[in-house]
Amino acid sequence: MMTSTTIGASRSNAALPAAQAVFEAINSGDLSCLDEAVTADFVDHGSPFPLPPGPEGYRQILTYVTRVLGLRYEILDQFATADRIVIRALGHATAAASVHGEEFAGRPYAMPTIHIYRTEGDRLAEHWGVRDELGVLQQIGAMPTPAPPV
Repeated sequence: MMTSTTIGASRSNAALPAAQAVFEAINSGDLSCLDEAVTADFVDHGSPFPLPPGPEGYRQILTYVTRVLGLRYEILDQFATADRIVIRALGHATAAASVHGEEFAGRPYAMPTIHIYRTEGDRLAEHWGVRDELGVLQQIGAMPTPAPPV
C-alpha cells in the first residue's frame, strides 16, 4: 500500500519521481527502473555488504531486500528540498531463516524506516537508511522487549 503526504511542496526536486519509482520497484520486485533512477556513481551507504557504485550496486542490495528479506514498503511521509528527498516508510515482511534464524522464520514484522537521498538533477546520487532492526528482533521474539521501569 503506497500512501503519502508530501511536505515542503514549495520546494521542487526533479528526482522525486525517481525515489517513488524505487519504492514501487521494491514492492513489485521489478528493479529495471534503477538504470534511469540513479546516477552512474550512486552510493548506498546502508548496505550490510560492499557494493559497486551505480545502478548495479543498488540492484544488488535491492535484490537482497526483495528476494531474501521480502520487504514491501508503505510510504507514510515524504518531503524534498533542492537536493534531498526524505521518505518515512513502514517495511512489512516475515522473518527469513537465513537472516533471523530458523526458529523465527515466517513471523511477521513491521519495521519503521527513514530513507534520505541526495539528488543530482532528476536522479538519485546517494542513499542513507535508518531502520528499526532492534524492533524487528523484538517483534519476531528473537530478543526480549524491555520491561518499563518501576
